[in-house]
Amino acid sequence: MKNRLGVLRAERGWSQGDVARRLEVSRQSVNAIETGKYDPSLPLAFRIARLFGETIEDVFDPGA
Repeated sequence: MKNRLGVLRAERGWSQGDVARRLEVSRQSVNAIETGKYDPSLPLAFRIARLFGETIEDVFDPGA
């Protein structure tokens, strides 16, 4: 699934490790989500959206 996680992270100047700590997941998980190798669970997707102050639809594009 295509997503804007990397863009949102870069806009804030956060590293993948920063995002991982805030979400309480591994840096490898953040990388896998960013690169589309892993689709997050719905609860994690909600946490990601909340972290960036966005809706899930603004972060993730299920049609891509």
